[in-house]
Amino acid sequence: MTDDDKPRKPKRPQAVYTLVVEVGRKTGDGLPKGATGAALVVYASGVDEDEAVRETVAILKQADLNPLDVTGYGTVEERIALGQEIEPEERALMDRALAENSVIVAQMTPFFDKP
Repeated sequence: MTDDDKPRKPKRPQAVYTLVVEVGRKTGDGLPKGATGAALVVYASGVDEDEAVRETVAILKQADLNPLDVTGYGTVEERIALGQEIEPEERALMDRALAENSVIVAQMTPFFDKP
């Protein structure tokens, strides 16, 4: 039996997942001075949410960020089914993440301790 004769697994379609990632401080992370961490809104492609989370965490670590927690908010279809409105700019970033099979950080909100 050659490789051409082997049954092939059907390729699972990619989807884009909305994730919020909390990051802590790490040397070289690029966060503003005085920040204790940040929250990132991320659009990540994957065959399932677990894969999207794994890819996101790996890329953030490569970028010298320190991911602490990831919360998934589902696919665009799941969010719409929940009654959420998806703005055109947000949809464009999701479409780009899907087309490029990538992870896109759409927003970063630094955390600061109160004085």
